[in-house]
Amino acid sequence: MPTIDISFKDLKNLMGAEISFEELEDQAILYVKGEIDGFEDDEVKVDCKETNRPDLWSTEGMARQIAPFYTKKKGVPKYNVKKGNYQVHVDKSTSKVRPAFVAAVIKNVKVTDYLIKQAVQLQEKVCMTFGRKRKEAAIGLYDLDKLKFPLYYKTVEPESIKFVPLGFKIKMTPGEILEDHPKGQEYGTLIKGYKRYPLVIDSNNEVASLPPIINSDYTGKVTEDTKNLFVEVTGYDLETVKVALNVMVAALADRGGLIESVEIIYPDKKVITPDFTPKKKTVSLPRLQKLSGLNLSNKEIKELLEKSGYNVNIKKDTIEVEYPSYRQDILHDVDVIEDLLIAYGYNKIEPVIPDISTVGNLDKFEVFCDKVRNFMVGLGCQELLTFTLSNKDTLFEKMNVNEFPCVEIANPVSSQWSVLRNWVLPSMMEFLGKNSSQEYPQHVYEVGDAVVLDENEETKTKSIKRLAWAYAGKDATFTYAKQVLDFLLNGLKKSYDIVEVEHSSFINGRVGRVVVDGKKVAYIGEVNPQVIENFGIKLPVVAFELNLTDLYELLDEFK
Repeated sequence: MPTIDISFKDLKNLMGAEISFEELEDQAILYVKGEIDGFEDDEVKVDCKETNRPDLWSTEGMARQIAPFYTKKKGVPKYNVKKGNYQVHVDKSTSKVRPAFVAAVIKNVKVTDYLIKQAVQLQEKVCMTFGRKRKEAAIGLYDLDKLKFPLYYKTVEPESIKFVPLGFKIKMTPGEILEDHPKGQEYGTLIKGYKRYPLVIDSNNEVASLPPIINSDYTGKVTEDTKNLFVEVTGYDLETVKVALNVMVAALADRGGLIESVEIIYPDKKVITPDFTPKKKTVSLPRLQKLSGLNLSNKEIKELLEKSGYNVNIKKDTIEVEYPSYRQDILHDVDVIEDLLIAYGYNKIEPVIPDISTVGNLDKFEVFCDKVRNFMVGLGCQELLTFTLSNKDTLFEKMNVNEFPCVEIANPVSSQWSVLRNWVLPSMMEFLGKNSSQEYPQHVYEVGDAVVLDENEETKTKSIKRLAWAYAGKDATFTYAKQVLDFLLNGLKKSYDIVEVEHSSFINGRVGRVVVDGKKVAYIGEVNPQVIENFGIKLPVVAFELNLTDLYELLDEFK
């Protein structure tokens, strides 16, 4: 969740109202779903709990939301957009990389060092959280007076052009920026897989930016000498980038900036942005009364919703509302009802125990898993809880098996956490390896998830619950492992057979497949010495891995 730094004095100036810090901390901050995380002199650190409201992640947005509760402001904030004489031509080649492009012009902005910090803070918070680390939305700010219109949004080959990226002094190609510039290294994976990279170029053939990576040092450097701003947002979905643009533009306009439109010329259409036309929704009045639990008059409902930033028209059993274009979180009636309750004040609502006759119970499968855990604890095993994230080296190379399909993480933070494990036993072996200096024998188990590919599932993946067990000690033999399996399956009242098979993680002739009611549910055996050496374990190991998801379906007790 975003944490932002604001000036308390600046907040009050933007609100147009005088409030004490105690009022802000005790009540006003609740209107923006925030929490004071720190306060020193005039600086306030706010932890924003609302991840679906990027318009609240700034001093301007917070002031806009809180002001109606302390002033006469109400309804949807109005932003006048003057028709501008600016055009951006979008080349069809961008459709394969980042197809969505929107922009706006803000004039007569009183740029100060504080405003720059606030604008950059909002830009970064929107790009990182709402924009999914610039993947869905990346915002660029420019000195308008350094750009020659019309602009062109197109793609180029990685080494075909050079410009000076922001913060550097030498010209670099887009390919070099992705390799050597800090922002290129951080976000380069967003475009690295394409043969051509997106660029914004003006009519003087000056590069303005390499979205979503970096601006040029010439046009993309905003200073206290800047008077007019150009704002652009790129991404994949037009509606998403429109929201990000409106959030940014509204914040700058709240500080006195004058908005002018930009005509975006796509190969098949023209789009004028920014568009602050309010969005509309109809809410059921009886449903509002029922879900809120409040007996409010139509007048009270109208006043509360207007304070929350809605235009309201109540007709019989329906409430017609308009809400700001920069809000994309209003999907259902409950979203509007939630805003009404926030305006009313949760602290005014008396808690009532629901009059229901049902009682919650554990899911049967979880009851089964707990029963398995109890059996293993009864054997003196120590339970582990290891990460589902792993890497191919641990899953395959160290386990002495050929690689088989697994879910891979796109752009992993670390190579150690690059895939989702498709079996649990490697995690057990890794644990034993890390604890090789501890006292033996070591007797451990885990009831954990393995994630496998499944084309029949909506997500093309499926989580399977597995029991992995391992014993490391001088007396680690196949016979001992079978005794543990006997205890478990006898306790679950299931007979089984062991069929001799080959498995390269285990010793040939000392490994078998466990079959219950004709279904293959596990491997059991003495672990291959090469695997033991790969993990740095000092003593022999026996282990088995049991598919609990499949076994559960075979148990009469839980049918």
